[in-house]
Amino acid sequence: MSIVTFDDVLAAAERIKGQANHTPVMTSRTLNALVGAEVYLKCENMQRVGAFKFRGAYNAISQLSDEEKKRGVITYSSGNHAQAAALVGKLLGVRTIIVMPTNAPATKRAATEGYDAEVIEYDPDEASRETIATQKAEKHGYYLLPPYDHEHIIAGQGTAALELLQEHDDLDMILVPCGGGGLLSGSAIAAKGISSKCKVMGIEPEVADDATKSFHTKTLHTVHNPPTIADGTRTPSLGEKFVFPLVLEYVDDMRTVTEEAIMEAVRFLFYRMKLVVEPSGVLGVAALLSGSVQTNGKIGVILSGGNIDSATINMILNQEK
Repeated sequence: MSIVTFDDVLAAAERIKGQANHTPVMTSRTLNALVGAEVYLKCENMQRVGAFKFRGAYNAISQLSDEEKKRGVITYSSGNHAQAAALVGKLLGVRTIIVMPTNAPATKRAATEGYDAEVIEYDPDEASRETIATQKAEKHGYYLLPPYDHEHIIAGQGTAALELLQEHDDLDMILVPCGGGGLLSGSAIAAKGISSKCKVMGIEPEVADDATKSFHTKTLHTVHNPPTIADGTRTPSLGEKFVFPLVLEYVDDMRTVTEEAIMEAVRFLFYRMKLVVEPSGVLGVAALLSGSVQTNGKIGVILSGGNIDSATINMILNQEK
């Protein structure tokens, strides 16, 4: 039996109902014509905190015991999971401590602190966020909540694909951004639970291709501090305990996209669809527009988040050819 099941995703969907937004699915005739397929975009950039991460954070933290909630929760994140955990903590009255890198986007840091979380900074070139969080948890008794390698996180993230497929159950494929792999593994579980014919493909930056290498070699690879504009994918590797086995079990393929393809996808969504999506969130669209994934039929794409700061989006828009 799988370590996270379709029933777990269904239970998570019930648990987050009324808390997480049921985000819209959008289409574009222009995009369809460019890629030769019917594309359905699941807009998690319109989720609470601006990213899918709220789903997993709420599903996980809401299931903690009263004793665990009293101890407080510590986690680590460059931004979207940080904001999600902070907001859920505020909603449920749970103290949250977030270990964040010094190079985290300013908007994500400000939002995290705006939800009353305590932020502990670290230099990613000099320290390990997992080590810092583990040491703090051991010293102060906090509940340590990994940002993606956790059963309840994975099940919660899978509800985004579940909603997409409940609206469009005849999709031939879903393209999912991949950083630590919580969204990808959860989405694949959800997809296979609804439609055995729906293929699930993970997309990550070419310069942060640890998951793609891991998938194809069946051995966990690591890329430390990859120089990608997609900050949500700078995780060193897939989660080893839960995510990697689930990716191998449920995901059909992995592909990568260039930094220029990522920026072009941000520009396309901004100008043609009036959607603000962060670089990590556009990976599926980047794969389609660049030809990294060539397909026809009906394709679902999860736009995983929209938290992009002014400096980054200005740089991307000003680099337009």
